[in-house]
This record gives sequence, C-alpha cells and structure tokens, in this order.
Amino acid sequence: MNWIIPVIFLVALLIFMFVKSFNNGTDRSSNMKIIPGPRPLPIIGNLHMMDLRKLQTSLAEMSEIYGPIYRIHLGNVKAVVLTGYETVKDALVNHADEFSERPILQIFQDMHRGFGIAFSRGNNWKTMRRFTLSTLRDFGMGKRILEERIVEECRFLKEYFERQKGELFNVSMVLNSTTTNVITSVMFGSRLDYDNPLLFRLASLVNETLKLVGSSNTLLYNTVPVFQFLPGDHKPIKRNIHELQSFLRKTFLDHLQKLDRDDQRSFTDAFLVRQQQEKEDPNSYFHDDNLISVLTTLLMAGSETIAGTLRWGLLLMAVHPEIQSKVQEEIERVIGTAQPHTEHRKQMPYTDAIIHEIQRFANIVPLNLPRETTVDVNFKGYVIPKGTYIIPLLESVLRDKTQFEKPKEFNPQRFLDTEGKFVKQEAFMPFSAGRRMCIGETLAKMELFLIFVGLFQKFTFHPPPGLTRANVLPDTGFTTPPQSQEICAVPRF
Repeated sequence: MNWIIPVIFLVALLIFMFVKSFNNGTDRSSNMKIIPGPRPLPIIGNLHMMDLRKLQTSLAEMSEIYGPIYRIHLGNVKAVVLTGYETVKDALVNHADEFSERPILQIFQDMHRGFGIAFSRGNNWKTMRRFTLSTLRDFGMGKRILEERIVEECRFLKEYFERQKGELFNVSMVLNSTTTNVITSVMFGSRLDYDNPLLFRLASLVNETLKLVGSSNTLLYNTVPVFQFLPGDHKPIKRNIHELQSFLRKTFLDHLQKLDRDDQRSFTDAFLVRQQQEKEDPNSYFHDDNLISVLTTLLMAGSETIAGTLRWGLLLMAVHPEIQSKVQEEIERVIGTAQPHTEHRKQMPYTDAIIHEIQRFANIVPLNLPRETTVDVNFKGYVIPKGTYIIPLLESVLRDKTQFEKPKEFNPQRFLDTEGKFVKQEAFMPFSAGRRMCIGETLAKMELFLIFVGLFQKFTFHPPPGLTRANVLPDTGFTTPPQSQEICAVPRF
C-alpha cells in the first residue's frame, strides 16, 4: 500500500500541469481575446496531433482551424504560432523590437552555448550581428571582389559537370562543396579543391547535422525534458559540431600566427584584429567562443541553404523543359557565351522570376528560426507575454493563398507582369524579416544568380527515368532540399 500516496501525488501533479497549461497565456481580467489553440495533454502537449517529420505542414493545417494566431504546446514548450503574410510581417517588421529575441533551445544551446549570432541574445547578439554585417560588406558582400570568387568557383563546378560526360550523377555533394568553398573563401580567404577529402568532410558534416537538427527525435529532445537523457540524434549532432568546431578553431589559430593588422584578408582576420584591440577589456564580446560560433553559423547557413536551393533549381528545370528552354533563350540573348555578372540581372526579368519562384517553391527553411517576445505584446487583440516562444511560420507566408495564386504549383509567371517585366511580391520572404532576418541575403542572391546562369548557359539538364513534376519532393530536416536525385548535365556547346 506504500505505492498509493506516490501514485496519487503523480496524478494530482499531472492534473495540475494540464490545467495550468490549458489556461496559460490568458488574461481574464482584461478585454483582450484568449489566444485559441488545441487542448494539450500532460507532458507531451500537442505533439500527438502533429507529423513531427513535417512539423511545418501540421502547423499550417492547424491555422485553418484556429486562425492566423494560435497557441500550441510542443512538449513543455508553450508557443504561439504566427501564420500568413499579413500576420508574420506585422510581427517581424511592424513590431520588430517586440519579436526580436531568440528563445533558448537545448540543441542550439549545445551547439553555440549562447554565443555567436543566430542563437545568442541581448547585447552579445547585437554586437556580433553589427560586426558581422559590416565585415562581410568590407570583404566583398555585394561587391565585384566576391562576385569574382563565385565566378571562379562556378568555373570549377562546370568543369566537374563536364567530366560526367552527360551521364546521370548525383549533384548533392558537389553543390554543397561549391557553396562551402564560397563561404570559406569569405571566412578564411581560401578554397579547397574538389578532390580534397577535407572539403567533402566539411560539406558532409553540415549536411548531416542540419538534417538531424530537423528530425522528430531532436524536436522531442528540445521540448520533452526526459529525452535529454535518452539516446537520440542529439548525440551525433554533438559529435559533428565538435569535429566541425575543432577544424574552425585550428584554422583561426593558424590565421592568428600569421596575422597582419595591415593586410586583413578574411572575416577571421578582421575578428582577430578586433579581438587584439579589445584584449584589455574584460567585457569585450570579441573572444574565441564568439568567433567559433559565428564561423559555425556562417558555414552552416552559407552553404546548405544555397546548395539546397540550387538543387531545387536544377530538378525543377529538368522536369519543366519548356521553362528551361525559355531561360536559356534569355541567357543567349543578353549574355551569349560571355561571363555572367550580377548587373545582367536587371536585363533578365525571366531568369530573375525563375530564381525567385525557385526560392519560394523550395521553401528551404519552412519553420523559420523561432523568436521570443522581449516584452508583453498587445498584438492583434491578443496579449502575448514577455518570453513567449514564437513560431513565425515561413511555410505559411511563401504559400499564402491570398498572396500567391495556386501556391503549391511552380509558376515563374507570378513574378512577371503582362509585359514580361519583373514584379516584386511583398510576400516573398525566404530570408525572413525584421531584426533577425538572414545576414547572408546579399551573398545568397548573388550566388544563386551567378551559379544558376552559369550552369544553364553551359548545360541542358535532364531528369532521370521516372522523375516527374509530381515526385520532385522535399527532404526532411531543418532545411528542406529536394530528396536526393541524380540528373544529367548535357553540354550545349
């Protein structure tokens, strides 16, 4: 009979947690509306109601029931989901300061320990973001010097494609290697040859880690405390990050030994110079931990997302040959066989429209990175308390039916007017928006245009047997590249 009291206590605790979570986030003393949402279960919240492998789809579907703003319980994490262009833009742009913090998630805490840009908070984030943006501009982001690096890398990529002699091959790893080389040239001022096993290893570590970070197992690790003590994907993630950051630490220490303040050749050099300038300041943010975390973010965000988008582009063109032919016609008319440059983009509205539609359709970071409220917010008639976990769902923005007709279809014409001129769409937000929007937007746009045009100038792409528009599908993970597919790259001349 000694077991009766503990059982009664446990049941009472579960009931208390259920009632507390069900009533959470409401202000019955005010006239503010209660945020709607499904009733959670103890411990797991609403996880049982969702496909954890495609969380973004489940969250988008729930908005059709509960509206554009609703609460959800992901295990013990109580979140507010924002859906649709108007709602997400209002939060991230019109209320940018109130929705500018980043919540503490266990897997990202393991990876970054509160340092860097993406998952740091407060003054650390502001200082690192400001320095990173200005330094990336200094080292060519949006300028001809970086364009030349991308063009050089595209030349190596085209040579690799030529060696395949029009046969089927898997483009995944070589595109990951290409984009890894572009960002490491900014970070360290150098690139690696495609036959260098280190390049392949770096690209593989980033690819595997982002896939695991978006797994259902990792979601449970972040939201249900007991999973932190069980085997799961968090363990290989930690091993991968340790290996990746060991490489980054060794590389920046090599740079430190050769550092010349008057001849800074990379982002790392600039950081190390600033670190030396502030070495007497005990409160300086320019220390090794922040450098390692910033470099980790640049490498992971600056390679996999762009490579995944390019993979989408090749596959979509292969299964839409009529669109591929039209973009090649425009390339021939505007550029011919000359070297593409970023200024050509203004003269190529159809190509520009296709790249925009690829980004929209690819929906490469569908969940967006989460936010947290910095203060109590009165938002669209609801009270959202300070410290609330916010999911500004990009899936619902890029596929908002009120902004894009038939959003699940691939249609570049939506970015063109009746005269064939490029038309901006306000709901085109693949880089998010507001205080925390992607710092690499300029680099990504330049890289996508130059590599996309360079490849279709030189090759015509054909799908493998059996691949149709219907089965070009997204993979699972934190980012959503297309499922791995082989492709044929046939030289045009």
